[in-house]
Parts: sequence; structure tokens; C-alpha cells
Amino acid sequence: MSNAARAYLGVHLFPMLGSSVATAAVEGTATKNKAKHVIYLYMAGGMSHLDTFDPKPRREEVMGPTQTIVGNAGFEISGYLPKTAAVTDKMCVINSLNSTQGAHEQGAYIMHHSYAQRGTIKHPALGSWVMKLGGRLHEELPGFVAINTPQAVSGGGFFGAKYSAAPIGRPEQGLQDSKRPEAVSEDNFNRRLSLADKLNQQFHQRYPNTEVKAYEQLYQEAIALMDSEDLKAFDLSKEDIETREMYGSGNFAQGCLLARRLIEHDVRFVEVQLGGWDTHYDNFTAVEARCQEFDQAYAALLLDLEKRGKLKDTLVVVATEFGRTPEIKLEHSSGRDHHPSAFSCVLAGGGVKGGMRYGQTNSYGEKVRKDEVSVQDFNATIAHALGLPHDLVLMSPTKRPFKIADKGEPIRSIFS
Repeated sequence: MSNAARAYLGVHLFPMLGSSVATAAVEGTATKNKAKHVIYLYMAGGMSHLDTFDPKPRREEVMGPTQTIVGNAGFEISGYLPKTAAVTDKMCVINSLNSTQGAHEQGAYIMHHSYAQRGTIKHPALGSWVMKLGGRLHEELPGFVAINTPQAVSGGGFFGAKYSAAPIGRPEQGLQDSKRPEAVSEDNFNRRLSLADKLNQQFHQRYPNTEVKAYEQLYQEAIALMDSEDLKAFDLSKEDIETREMYGSGNFAQGCLLARRLIEHDVRFVEVQLGGWDTHYDNFTAVEARCQEFDQAYAALLLDLEKRGKLKDTLVVVATEFGRTPEIKLEHSSGRDHHPSAFSCVLAGGGVKGGMRYGQTNSYGEKVRKDEVSVQDFNATIAHALGLPHDLVLMSPTKRPFKIADKGEPIRSIFS
């Protein structure tokens, strides 16, 4: 059946038999791209493409007070992003995204999972897929970390808890509950673990359950992490003041700095969220405020990664669930509504060509005019950058076939 699927359908078919099967498949089908890490910056709420990466300066009725600036790559972006304009030579701005989901929860879900939200199944998050197909790079540190990110879009889905993200709230607080309490001695701690293991063994013998077993493995990994020398990767106090100030003092900014520290310690996938982009009311004031924090942190991240020689093997993604309408709602204090028909995302590093735009919207930014990119295409492109097979099929526990990007196809022309 596997050979037939490969020959006639152009896909590789593997059941959920663990990472060894997936790894074997990857080794046989990986592309030439060799990015090792992803830093996924998610703009929660629906970032206005018109006021950021796809301005229409000749349409005053669309742009309102938003001005533009020419970046060092020669194309225009929002005047709210002056520091980003100085690093456009490292960026590929994709202006032709299109989503089938126009509500926040559903839009964020499909962006993170490639599949529409369903009540009957929980799909693995993109970071979970990357972990499943590519494996960990560090034996003790988590392969997937989510900063300021809800569990609804960072869970392992039917892959199980092992592939869920390690959650971090405030970046300066690091990974919580990762150290043994001072009041508990090492001997006492080990004694408690031994007792728990005996209880667990009896339970597993009586009630064999793969999900419970997965949680047991997760606890074992957590214990190993507590003793890891590389736990310091989560400690921002190890960074000098100058570097922390370069990124900025906000939660998102420090999250970007933490993401850089984590990929330096071989964490494979790190997501950082910046909310506040739901600008139904007072769009221009809100977007300017959001851009200030994003602009400094994003530019600092790209420059810092490049200086450390990590940009070439780290794909930095800027994504959001949809864009905003060209129509300005004056009755809503100049707000903009949801607009999934056309919006922008950005890729940088990881073998992607810098200084370019891909795709085009019409003169109002209302619809895609050239080179439409679906959410699934975008996620397939991320997989392609990592050398992971976007066409590899894995079976869920209910024997249904799934791929990292559903039917998406990568944008190969944007790679150098």
C-alpha cells in the first residue's frame, strides 16, 4: 500500500508508528534546504497589511494617515516600520496570502494547523509537525517552545502531549517550575519519584493507554531538563543590558530575544506572539502602537541572528490570521474590519532570498492579483525551508491521513 501510494499518488504513507518511521521517511525525501530552526512571530488579531507590508500610497482613501517609507531593498512599506525598512534586504514579503477563514479563532487555527477547525479532532500545531518530522536537536531541551501563545494553537493534537509546546508566559521569568523546590532534598525528591514509578507501573499494567504513557514520558523528559546545564538558555539575565535594550523592553521584544537564545541552544521551533492587532476601532492609533514594539524587536532579531551567523539556518516567520479591509470605518473611529481575501506575511533567513516581494494585490489591496498563496502553501514553504517533506502522509489514531500543510505546495522560487 505504501509503494502504491508513492507511485500513483506522489505521497509517502506512514502510520503513527513513532519518530523512527517519520525520521526514516524524511531522510529519504528531504530537500536541499538546510534551515535548522524556525522563529515564528505571530501577529494575533489580524495585522493590517495596508498599514504594514502592502501599502497603497496612491490611494489616500485607503491609506488614511499612514505614510510609506522606501526600504533598503527598494520597495515601500509602512512609515510605522522605519527599523524594519532598514533590513528589507533580508526579507521576502509575501503580499498575496489568502485564507478561507475570516474569524479570529478559526483563522488562527488554520494558520497554525493547516486544517480547518473541527469538533471531532485536534490537529497538531505547525511546531508539533516540525518536531515530529525533524526530531529534536537537543536531547534535553524542548524542541518546541511557545512564548505568550495560547495552548489552543500550540498543542500536539493527535501526536500527543510529547509534541506540545513548552509554554512560557513572561520571557524574563523563563521556564517555570523547572527546578527542584529548595525545601525538597535530592534524596527525598528521588524517593518520591521512585514511589510514583511503582504506582504508575501498576496502573499501566491494569489500564494500558498510549496517551497516559505519553504523559509519563513527558514527565521523565521534564526531570532530565531540571538537571540540564543548558537550562540557562531560558535565563535572559545572562544577556548584557546593551543587547536587551537593542530588542526593546516589551514582552514581545524580550520574547524575540529569548527566541534567539533558545535556537542558539538547539531548540528547533519557537513561537512568539504579539497581540493587539484587532483594529475594528481606531485602527491607525492601534497599528502605530503595535508597530513600535514589533519594528524594533524584529529588526534587532534579524541583525542579531546575522551577526551571530544564525540567520542562514534560522527561518524567521511573520504571520497573522488575515488582513484588514481597504474601507475605513469612520463610524468606528477610523477602524478596519477583517479581510481574509488578501493579506501579507514575511519570511527571512533560512535560505529565503532577501530584498524581494512575492505576489501582488490590486490597487486597493482588496484582492490578490498575482501569485495567490494559500495558508497551506505558506506552511508548505516553511516545511520546504527546513528540508521536511510536505507531501509525507501520517495517519491519525483514527486512521485518517494528514500532512503538515494539507494540500499546500511550497513557493520554491523564493529560495536562493
